[in-house]
Amino acid sequence: MFGKTFKFILSIVVVVSLSSVAYGADLNKEDINRVLKEAYVKYKGDVGGKNADYIKALAVVNPDIFGITLVDGDGNVYEIGDTKELVSIQSVSKVFTAALVMSERGDKFVQEKIGVNATGAPFNSIIAIEQHGGSASNPFVNAGAIQSTSWVEAKDSKERWAKISANMSAFAGRQLTLNDEVYKSEVNDNKRNQAISKLLDAYGRMGSDPLEATTVYTKQCSINVSSHDLAVMGATIANHGINPVTKARVLDARYTPKIMAIMATAGLYDNAGDWLYDTGLPAKSGVGGGIVAIVPGKLGIAVVSPPLDTYGNSVRAQLAIKYIVKELNLNPYAQ
Repeated sequence: MFGKTFKFILSIVVVVSLSSVAYGADLNKEDINRVLKEAYVKYKGDVGGKNADYIKALAVVNPDIFGITLVDGDGNVYEIGDTKELVSIQSVSKVFTAALVMSERGDKFVQEKIGVNATGAPFNSIIAIEQHGGSASNPFVNAGAIQSTSWVEAKDSKERWAKISANMSAFAGRQLTLNDEVYKSEVNDNKRNQAISKLLDAYGRMGSDPLEATTVYTKQCSINVSSHDLAVMGATIANHGINPVTKARVLDARYTPKIMAIMATAGLYDNAGDWLYDTGLPAKSGVGGGIVAIVPGKLGIAVVSPPLDTYGNSVRAQLAIKYIVKELNLNPYAQ
């Protein structure tokens, strides 16, 4: 009897051990560098997609920019290509402002006041707000992101902006700066977002003046980042809220699973389901051309490449990250 029990327990230990090894535990520097180089060479010549052109300043960004960065939980950085080239963060910023609101007001506040469900509608939909009883549904559509901005605890617009920009800089491990050209291009043409904010205000969902919040939201989307910055920011979430490079705690560990859950369900606009189906990773994209993906508990991967598909997601970034995930066996669901 004892012998059978021992063999059963031993078999469980072996299975668990093999599983942990399979899920990225045997990664080494040579493998990572090799796979990143393969992804870069394989997709550098891809000409699919086009720059976002509804924001004039984005239309003229160099479409050939292509940088890939991976940062692990120990702060090791692996990268290739144009990893220091800067683009505006755009919708990737929504992740970090939502995290800021969560840290100030709690995860239940975000769930109940903003929502955590996919809308099934375009990211800038007004109809979706009405269909969901005045709720933005989640912090990663424009409505929810403007809400998030409005609920950052601040006495005025200046303090709100200072807190949001400082928070993103803490995630990146360096002082991030505003792309003034992009900001001016967007702030003069954001009437739809202004309408969204006023509708949310009519439903009692805003934490500050709707037009003020829209302006600050537009500003946060105009912060410059590189693939290096985005990978560090993603790795900070993967590392339970501690920046693996600076070693500073940026977000309470209890909130990182909540943020990743929203990323998984709503991170890549209307294509979030297909993305999760292919990679198993929470991720967030922005129309500036960046995508950051997170391997929970392990690392962040980011790619910057401006040309987008019809959903608004970088074509090369998706291809490169999918390749890296497959070759390094990083899909948590595939273990």
